[in-house]
Amino acid sequence: MRLGGPLFVSYQDPQGWVFAVKKYGYSASYCPVGIDRLGNTSLIRAYEKAAKDANIVIAEVGAWSNPLSPDQKIRSESIEKCKKSLLLADEIGACCCVNIAGSRGTKWDGPCAADLTDETFDLIVETVRSIIDAIRPKRTFYTLETMPWMYPDSADNYVKIIKAIARKQFAVHFDPVNLICSPQRYFNNAAMIKECFKKLGPYIKSCHGKDILLSEKFVVHLDEVQPGLGKLDYGVYLEELDKLNPDLPLMLEHLSTEEEYAGAAKYVRRIAGEKGVRII
Repeated sequence: MRLGGPLFVSYQDPQGWVFAVKKYGYSASYCPVGIDRLGNTSLIRAYEKAAKDANIVIAEVGAWSNPLSPDQKIRSESIEKCKKSLLLADEIGACCCVNIAGSRGTKWDGPCAADLTDETFDLIVETVRSIIDAIRPKRTFYTLETMPWMYPDSADNYVKIIKAIARKQFAVHFDPVNLICSPQRYFNNAAMIKECFKKLGPYIKSCHGKDILLSEKFVVHLDEVQPGLGKLDYGVYLEELDKLNPDLPLMLEHLSTEEEYAGAAKYVRRIAGEKGVRII
């Protein structure tokens, strides 16, 4: 497997980007250019070549937006962003383009009663198909990140979405922490992780690395925390990752400081060493 995360070093060109990635000992990276550079083919090719020469995998292009928004202007703009992000991922050779399915509520990534309904399921299928069919990627995949309160919210529902969308270039972005939305899943997360890899493994193109902690507050209260400070079974997580493509990236996210990311990377590397998992 490969490990990557945000960079705290600025760069102006592909060589500077490679230096930044290597500075942290990473072998995977978030996409180094944005969709505003789509017309600059030579620059995109330069970054692609730099990645290949330095043995760096470009893990994902984030299309973070709300393609299901009840506001039609926001919905249209979000779908256009998803299309451009997918095109960039294909041109630069990223493992995937990733977004959440979206919400029909007021917060793009927040809970809404309408989100876990058959009507929304069908809308997700229609929307994802339209994005993929508009771009027809050849080298990358459009993926949805697993989430706690919107589809895909379980391995079984992700399988249903894959079958319903029925596009070869649709795949899986896996984040086990996002699936832990109850004490039952929290205390049995190792079994949940194994189930997800059993059912979704061949489709997984990129993964996120964070951790989760159940507090003693009443009622149920779950918080994202730095890897190693929560109860996600990283031993099982890394072992399952290791069974898949050795170039599969695990991308650290949602921390605040360079020191926190360094601690997270150190923890992941330690657990990998204990489990005999090779990080390229």
